[in-house]
Amino acid sequence: MKRSVSLLIIALVFGSAYSQKVPVVVSAVDLNRYKGTWHEIARLPFFFEKKLKCVTATYTLRKDGKITVLNKGFYITDPQKSTSSEGVAWIPDKNSPAKLKVQFFWPFSGDYWILFLEKDYNYVLVGDPSHKYLWILAREKEMDETTYRMLLQKAVDNGYNIKHIIRVAQDCN
Repeated sequence: MKRSVSLLIIALVFGSAYSQKVPVVVSAVDLNRYKGTWHEIARLPFFFEKKLKCVTATYTLRKDGKITVLNKGFYITDPQKSTSSEGVAWIPDKNSPAKLKVQFFWPFSGDYWILFLEKDYNYVLVGDPSHKYLWILAREKEMDETTYRMLLQKAVDNGYNIKHIIRVAQDCN
């Protein structure tokens, strides 16, 4: 009996660890088209952005081939005050250009995987292989409901739990 229970526990632990679907990324990204400012439309809860609205991410190409990342947001409780964080991104494997690494605090870096990119680079779905982080970004501050729902479905198709998705207010001047 003990052995059966132990085997069941092991199966559940390892089964759940391997049941998460590995997100599929886009096959190509043109960084010259990707650069610029993106507005955060939605995200999974993320500690550093917890108290922010009107969040943007601005990507600037550097001469060394890396990308400067500037994230900025305004405090929900005091929209006159903002905070920002600057980091660097790079493509570690040129054969997988949609799988970037981003670093805001040395020596830690995170995965930034482009899961869906609209053909005209108007909106994008970004996540990571752990399924802990997910963002819907757009060039404009607003997104129509049909597009938003389509991107949420793509997130679900990639194994993300969107139960706690946060729609980010973009109502700052």
